[in-house]
Amino acid sequence: MSGSGREALEKSIGRVAAAAALGAVLATVIVACAAGPAQPSRTDRDAVALLLPDANTARYDTFDRPFFQARVAELGDYEVLYANADADAAKQQQQAESALAAGAGVLVLDPVDANAAVSIVTAANAQGVPVISYDRLIAGGDLAYYVSFDNEKVGELQATAFVEALEAAGGADGILMVNGSPTDSNAALFREGAHRVIDESGLRVLAEYDTPGWNPDRAQDWVAGQIAQYHDEIAGVYAANDATAGGAVSALKAANVDPFPIVTGQDAELAALQRIVSGDQYMTVYKAIKPQAELAAEVAVALLNGEEVTAPMETNGVPTTLLDPVAVTVDEILDTVVADGFWSVSDICTPQYADACEAAGIR
Repeated sequence: MSGSGREALEKSIGRVAAAAALGAVLATVIVACAAGPAQPSRTDRDAVALLLPDANTARYDTFDRPFFQARVAELGDYEVLYANADADAAKQQQQAESALAAGAGVLVLDPVDANAAVSIVTAANAQGVPVISYDRLIAGGDLAYYVSFDNEKVGELQATAFVEALEAAGGADGILMVNGSPTDSNAALFREGAHRVIDESGLRVLAEYDTPGWNPDRAQDWVAGQIAQYHDEIAGVYAANDATAGGAVSALKAANVDPFPIVTGQDAELAALQRIVSGDQYMTVYKAIKPQAELAAEVAVALLNGEEVTAPMETNGVPTTLLDPVAVTVDEILDTVVADGFWSVSDICTPQYADACEAAGIR
């Protein structure tokens, strides 16, 4: 790569860092020209595949996909082959095979099942196609890059806000833990980070559940069963993301649990922010998806052009960038998701939530 090309990409990465408030973390990302014999030529493969894991998590189709596609389009005339696996690992395998057959020169893969996805990496590498592990770390294989958030920190942020709110509320100290999908490598990190805080807090974990596919209906059914058993003992529900939080809140409301338990979440989904404003959910975790998706797009295009990519850190030998998550309660909505343009006040404060927004000073 020429000096001007390297300078342009470094400036782009710096822009990503600023957007995610990461300071110098991304400033060290360097792209240098090093086309190897295993890389497919641009004449053979001129497309990037973006393979996302499920539709239960609203962020993927609402933010990740459009941000990624827009950045690729800015970088040149490259085709983006998109597929969502609907939480089906076998379907994702087929989608990856189809993308390779259609000429994808890079796979950007957010795996449904971190272990099963190793076979996708192996198949891609056999064709000289590099794989970027996006958001969730694939459990093995020769990965070209990994971009995500500090996922143990996500769990720590959730649990810290959760514990502080429960201590301030007083009363019962029993909690339910609605964790993420057992096939999602990030879910294990969220759980580990959360337990690190909760286990030292003195709170009683009444029951714990790993939610298949992050499915909110499964979360709702499980919480409903726990309410029947524990009811007045439930002071709070640690929910690993906003989709499962929504399921938990529905179960709690249906059972008329009073006082209403404190509920966590993650992803800053619009429905979750509205639940926070109305008092049904205590907090969420905001992850700046635009810089994550744009960085993945920039790395994918660089790899498509046969360039070697390095990053500020490594995970199991894989060049890695981890962005910082941010805890959001009602008091931080304006300074985070609204300030970043992730959601607007008008998005959040629809007529149904107008009074609650006004009371919270969100205007």
